[in-house]
Amino acid sequence: MLSCPFCAKTKNDYYLESENFAVLYNISPILPGHSLVIPKLHKESLFELTNEELAEFMLLGKNTALLLCKVFQTDAFNWAIQEREVAGQSVAHLHMHVVPRKLGDMVNPGDWYQRLEKIESGDIDTYARYRLSDEILNKLTQKMKQKAIELGFQ
Repeated sequence: MLSCPFCAKTKNDYYLESENFAVLYNISPILPGHSLVIPKLHKESLFELTNEELAEFMLLGKNTALLLCKVFQTDAFNWAIQEREVAGQSVAHLHMHVVPRKLGDMVNPGDWYQRLEKIESGDIDTYARYRLSDEILNKLTQKMKQKAIELGFQ
């Protein structure tokens, strides 16, 4: 789908991948390491996945969380799937948020979800959040790709 920002991504934008899914560093990270697990082909809903694809998607999510926990020296993380706009999904392409967490990274540990949805401003997970420049996003992606290789995830 041409208008989908995730469909426009290429192998160079991924820092971790499986056969049908890939991991991107979020262009609007809530916290350092905030990443997205996406299908490589356009799928809007979790319900479009076969059981085998669902298992692959979840396993890549688990491996992403493991990698992020190692890189960011923590054992805590959040992950979320927002299905449809009513649930806060801003890009109509299935994606799982994986966010490494550390003690004190937010005033209240549950604040990450309000920041994801931007509830305080009325903007749900939109372009209202800070966005990384293409240069910084590329540097972070390359750093994560190198870490994935060093730690045996690729």
